[in-house]
Amino acid sequence: MSFNVGPTLMSWLAKHDEEVYQGIIEADRKSVERLNGHGNAIAQVFNHIIMPLANERDKYTQIRWGKADFRAHFGRDPEGMWLAETAVDYPTLEALANEEIRFIILAPSQAERCRPIPTDNNPDPDWLAVGGGQIDPTRPYRCFLPNGKHIDIFFYDGPISKGMGFDDVLSSSQNLADRFSQAVRIDDRPSQLICVATDGETFGHHKGGTEKCLSYAFTQEFAQRQWQVTNVAHYLSICPPTWEVVLKPVTAWSCMHGVDRWQSDCGCGGGGTWQQKWRRPLRDSLNWLRDRLADVYETHARKYLHDPWLARDEYIQVMHNRTPENTVHFLYRHQQHPLTESEQVDTLCLLEMQHQALLMFTSCGWFFDELSRPEGVQILRYAARAIELAGEVAGIQLEAEFRDRLRAAPSNVEQFRDGGRVYDELVVSSRITFERVAAHYAITSLFSRYNTEDRVYCYEATQLEYAKQRIGTQTLALGHLQLVSEITRECKEFTFAVLHLGGWDFHCCIQPFIGRLAYAQLKETLFDSIQQASVSQTMFSMMRVFGDRIFNLETLFAEERQWIIQKIADKSKTTLNQLYSQAYRDNYSIVRAFHREELPVPQELQVAADIALSHRCLRLLSELDVCEDCTEKESLLAELDSTVTEAHSMRSTLTLPGAKQLLEALILRSLQALLFSNASDSVIEDQHHIAKMIDVGDRLEVGLSLDRAQELYFRCFHEVIVPQCVETESGLSCPWDDSQMPLLLDLGKRLAVDVSTLL
Repeated sequence: MSFNVGPTLMSWLAKHDEEVYQGIIEADRKSVERLNGHGNAIAQVFNHIIMPLANERDKYTQIRWGKADFRAHFGRDPEGMWLAETAVDYPTLEALANEEIRFIILAPSQAERCRPIPTDNNPDPDWLAVGGGQIDPTRPYRCFLPNGKHIDIFFYDGPISKGMGFDDVLSSSQNLADRFSQAVRIDDRPSQLICVATDGETFGHHKGGTEKCLSYAFTQEFAQRQWQVTNVAHYLSICPPTWEVVLKPVTAWSCMHGVDRWQSDCGCGGGGTWQQKWRRPLRDSLNWLRDRLADVYETHARKYLHDPWLARDEYIQVMHNRTPENTVHFLYRHQQHPLTESEQVDTLCLLEMQHQALLMFTSCGWFFDELSRPEGVQILRYAARAIELAGEVAGIQLEAEFRDRLRAAPSNVEQFRDGGRVYDELVVSSRITFERVAAHYAITSLFSRYNTEDRVYCYEATQLEYAKQRIGTQTLALGHLQLVSEITRECKEFTFAVLHLGGWDFHCCIQPFIGRLAYAQLKETLFDSIQQASVSQTMFSMMRVFGDRIFNLETLFAEERQWIIQKIADKSKTTLNQLYSQAYRDNYSIVRAFHREELPVPQELQVAADIALSHRCLRLLSELDVCEDCTEKESLLAELDSTVTEAHSMRSTLTLPGAKQLLEALILRSLQALLFSNASDSVIEDQHHIAKMIDVGDRLEVGLSLDRAQELYFRCFHEVIVPQCVETESGLSCPWDDSQMPLLLDLGKRLAVDVSTLL
């Protein structure tokens, strides 16, 4: 199975789900070993741009960045590359061949004609017209290019691929294999390749459970039919093309009009009453901006860099590793002369400007039917950041003309009217400045303790001074903060003061740090004011020093804003939970009487029961999460089980936010301890607790997903338990004793893992 994963998703997985990330890397490594050096993973053009619409320079950077990103993750050079939307033209093919990409994968509708490659015995074979998608997808093809080079092309099976995405082909592995068998051609060839292509999110997201269909097909079904599982790179190495192909001039797999879906009102991606007349003005506006930014880059970067465009191509090395040491090493290799600190900042700003200028062409900005959707807004945010960086380095003002050009892009949403208003309302308002980051730091510091040196997204935050006082419901914090952009290495220092009056009422002020004396005087003035419990005096003092620009909760980045809102609400919820619990205790017998007599319970009493019992379940789960003592854990599980029984008897609807994730994590953590710790004396207790947690999860009806626990047990069973439990002359030798082994196997059966090997 060949696959590509985009750089955004791979970098996210590396940070937030290392198990899955390492699994992907390991899968490719194993495929390299199994298939004579040809791995499953293939590269992609870096940020999913439509290559035929890119200029030549951007084409090459996209390919080079895509290769470098692939190399950084998989530790090898890619053989193939996935083109965004399979969008292709001959200049793109030439760029790919020049960058030593051996093959690509396209849709059958993109081929125009094909024939056997001429040989001495057949020097001029006839061409076959296949423009209607009739090309035979069971063989690879060679495409000879105007520059004298060639690239090999696989065409996926269109009907089967469509069936996987939209029909029932994936309903079972047998059904999938039966459908594959219909694609086999009856001829005298020694081998044929059945190749299909679809979006990765089909498996498990669009179609739940279909990843299991693939898994069983690869490991069982295909082998039973004597089919060899391979990948396109390996197949190409053993079956080089014997046919050549000529492509249609400009095509893509998701637009019947070439690549108009990403530049004009062609109708693709619509389906409703909305127009897409905004696509052409958006494309023209971004092309204009790209060219202006290129002029800025060339003019200013040549002051600092030997070869500005080579530096851009290699900037991916900094994007992967933004440590100061790596950044300085990169600049040292490319600098025209030793750069001062301010020149280093300008150079990095120029390179990041080009990075954003490439990101603003990400294809999904045009894919759908409205400019103000998140995809369109996001590419405009990239453009806004590039404009901002150009202004900081070159002092050039591009935003006004860019906004004017966007006004030619009509929106389908009456509120926005055109692209100019979309830009003003959804892009400008989201701009991230140093001041906004400082305000974010100040407000969140009231709820979480920052280290002296910490990170706020892509900023290094150094807390040089910090003081906080709380008087009643009011809290005042004052600080001296240094922020360094990890991207441009720009550094600024700020003084901040934030006053929280309780609830949602925050007043935060920011100004550049102007000296220790001024900071000390400000600190004395503000803390004197709050000591007098004078809100008006404190706010007046803040405005007198900082001015009238106030940051509030809306200033925060979305995740932290929602977290703080939740934290504030939790205080009220705690009080309310206590009140509802008391009301439930006071009226318990009355509610029982209503149920006993089959009478409808008054809403007020039923709500009190629902909330009180839900709160009790969540409290017990939280205590269970941090409990280490086996006896206490048994007691908590028993109380949780009895609470569920009580809830059922009260016909309560339990609302348990986070319970599913907490129980899943707890089960996985307990299973890891059971399988990999040396505490063999606790096997009985651990097995019992895990089984009990699964039972409680089922009774709570939270929809437990035990896939990770299943995978962990499955891997341990085949890699640890079975190898260590071997037959000897005296019987079964095993690190677990006769009382423990049945419990481990029972746990496997409880997790729906096949343990029949040992049973």
